[in-house]
Amino acid sequence: MNTYFKSGVNLKLYDKLIKEIGLVVKETEREEVISEAGSFSALFDFAALSKKYNHPVLVSSTDGVGTKLLIAQEVGKHDTIGIDLVAMCVNDLLTQGATPLFFLDYFATGALSKDVLLSVVQGIVEGCKQAKIALVGGETAEMPGMYSNNHYDLAGFVVGVVDRSEILPRCSDMKEGDFIVGLESGGIHSNGFSLVRHIFKGLGINYSDLSPWNSKSWSELLLEPTKIYVDSLLPIMSKVKGIAHITGGGLAGNISRILPENIFVNVDIDSWKWPDIFLWLAKEGKVDRREMLRTFNCGIGMALIVDPENMKDVKNHFQERREKIEVIGKLNEKIA
Repeated sequence: MNTYFKSGVNLKLYDKLIKEIGLVVKETEREEVISEAGSFSALFDFAALSKKYNHPVLVSSTDGVGTKLLIAQEVGKHDTIGIDLVAMCVNDLLTQGATPLFFLDYFATGALSKDVLLSVVQGIVEGCKQAKIALVGGETAEMPGMYSNNHYDLAGFVVGVVDRSEILPRCSDMKEGDFIVGLESGGIHSNGFSLVRHIFKGLGINYSDLSPWNSKSWSELLLEPTKIYVDSLLPIMSKVKGIAHITGGGLAGNISRILPENIFVNVDIDSWKWPDIFLWLAKEGKVDRREMLRTFNCGIGMALIVDPENMKDVKNHFQERREKIEVIGKLNEKIA
């Protein structure tokens, strides 16, 4: 007799894992979450929170972590990839000036592995704690035939809120002479890994080998989680005119997305020190500067548009937090 189990789907393991995940998820609880873990959908009581805003606007974003997943799966390290998932979503949300509220995830695999799933979820929980948001639910899908047994895919979904009058970018306020302030990245983050993997394959490098400049393995360096900028940026939203999350497309490609038509970005690519990993990829991978800058963040995870009058406040804010920033360029008006 045929059964769901014989087709490759283990419902007993799924039910057991959902209960264990529910215990981990409690670490992200917020008082606004009024649904129980395991419900068909999640409930977030927005009534009290909405009163803190004159005109609250809900903001949403969804993302994944790309082929960085393949490196995590190859080396069997799954505890940080969930942080990447949260970071890619909440950092996008910040570009609208929004405060993130809650998060959901989607995990799909060929065959469930208890250790792998719990490790991934623990990473998601850690990311949610860093972003101060609730993990309110998600979906775990076991799909034999769609994925091989040792592979999985991830997607994340976040919802936040911003007052309508404070939505970023404020394009009408941008002008020639505004500074572009770069916030340092936490490594490669979660873009460009198809090129990274291509380079490593061509050079015959094993991810367990040590890097040439420190005692860390390549896998540790490559899987360094994407930095979450919630704590860094929420306190100074009123001091910036725009925020660009430097993902695929690099600095020029992403900063241009938040500019008005009459303004262009003038970035000085020698104004900050590129981290070793990017210098190595460029040299050993034979990737020219232009390609590096449109593929990777090259050390700048977020870029802020700041009026010269607000630069002192912005600098003081990051100095107090002991976070490194660099003025990497200015805005210029296009000549008609």
